[in-house]
Amino acid sequence: MEGPAPPAQDPWDNGGIRLSATTKINRKGCGLTWNAALEADGILVGGEVTLTLDVQFVKAA
Repeated sequence: MEGPAPPAQDPWDNGGIRLSATTKINRKGCGLTWNAALEADGILVGGEVTLTLDVQFVKAA
């Protein structure tokens, strides 16, 4: 996980901060077990899911 970036200006001159976080979860651990076999070998959905969150906060006018 990366921490907040320093205050930045956007094209509309609003100051703010940006946050970014990434994590991986095992979808079977959440009870999601559905899957389907592919014709070319393999499965349709992997067991590990990557979640990425990008957020920007700006000051209210």
